[in-house]
This record gives sequence, C-alpha cells and structure tokens, in this order.
Amino acid sequence: MNTAIALAALTALATTSGGFIAIKVRDRLHLVLGLSAGLLLGLVAFDLLPEVFEMNTSTFGNVPVVSIALVIGFLTLHFAEQLFGSHEPAHSDYGHDHEHSLNIAGTLGAAAMAGHVFLDGLALGLAFKVSDALGYAVFIAILAHAFSDGLNTVSLLIKSGHWTKTSILLLGADAVMRISGAALGSYIAFSDQSMALYLAAFSGFVIYLATSHILPEAHSRHPSRLTMLATIAGVVAMWLIVGNIGE
Repeated sequence: MNTAIALAALTALATTSGGFIAIKVRDRLHLVLGLSAGLLLGLVAFDLLPEVFEMNTSTFGNVPVVSIALVIGFLTLHFAEQLFGSHEPAHSDYGHDHEHSLNIAGTLGAAAMAGHVFLDGLALGLAFKVSDALGYAVFIAILAHAFSDGLNTVSLLIKSGHWTKTSILLLGADAVMRISGAALGSYIAFSDQSMALYLAAFSGFVIYLATSHILPEAHSRHPSRLTMLATIAGVVAMWLIVGNIGE
C-alpha cells in the first residue's frame, strides 16, 4: 500500500481516539491541545515554508507567490468559517437561548471537518512526492491535528445533543476524506511549482487552525504556564524531528 495512504488511515484512528478521549477524560486535554498547536507551528516554520520557498521562486507584484498562497489559505479558511458556521470551542457554555444555534454549529462544524481533512490528506500525499522526510513531518503534525479534530468535534456534538449514529458516520467520513486526499496527492501528477503553491496554502490552513482554534481552546480550558510549556515542547519536538529525519 502507498505510504501516504497507509499513514492517512492511521490519522483517522487518531481522530476517533480524540473523540473517545473527549468523552472519557477532560482534565489534561489542555496540555494535549497546547502540544498539538506547537507541533503544527513547528511543521510550518521548520519544514513546510523552507521547502515551498525552495520549490517555487516565482514572484507576483515583487512578492513571492508562495507567500500570497499562504495568506490566501489562511483567509480562505477564516472566511469559510464566518460564512458557513464559526467554530465554537468544545468547552463553551451556552444558555437555552443559544440552543438552536449550537445545534446548527455542531452539525456544520462536523460536516466542515470532512472538507478540511481532505486537504490534510492531499498535503500528506504531496509531501511524500517531495521527500520522505517532509512526508513524515507532515504526518506527525496531521496526527496532532487529527486528534484535536476528533476531540473538538465529538465534544461539540455531545453538547449540541447530536451524538447519534449520524455523528459516528461523520467520523467515518473523516477517515474516507483523509485517505481520499492522500490518494489524490499521491497519484495525480503535479509540477513542483503547483505542489509548492498548495503546500503554502496548506501552511496558511495550519497556522489558522493552530492560532484560532487549538491554542485559544487550550488556554480557555486551563489558562496556565503548563499549557504554554506544552506548546513550546511541541515546537521544539518538531524542530528535533525535522532536523533528524532531514539528515
């Protein structure tokens, strides 16, 4: 089996694990979220951005096109959430007046997850086409992202009263979409310039998820120095991982 597809299947297991842990254990989840955010930021800073700037040196308006792609990726995810249903932290408290909007947010949030995990899978497939080192680094970061996705989605669905068979199907859709993205990235021919543009846009997605979703929720659960240390640990861990697998 193709390496990217096999690893995409493993990240789907991480999503499911995050969901069940959200049900069973809550006290230390802020540390896991902080670590996840650090891993994602480390991936972008130490691996993705250096790679895409090397793969595509084109400019537009005296600015690197990969920089433009990164901003577009960030804003696309932000605008999509504003237009189709904003992300609500899993721990948020709601009164009865907000019940209807929470139900909508829970359903839309879970459905939207299937879309962006497809992009995760696509990035994984493309990363392995660039190099094994980049592919494994992306896999580690997506693993952290997948765990966080499962945790947040299941928590939100439980709170909205939508934890039903439909919710289990949505977690299944997560697995299918991530594997489908990895297959597309692995078997469709892309030029180096095109891969660089996508991976730059994916970097924008990752920065948005880490800074707008994961970190705020981690600190809202338990604002603490330990959470900040966990984030730093994630960044340092990705630094060491990238340095070692790149040798």
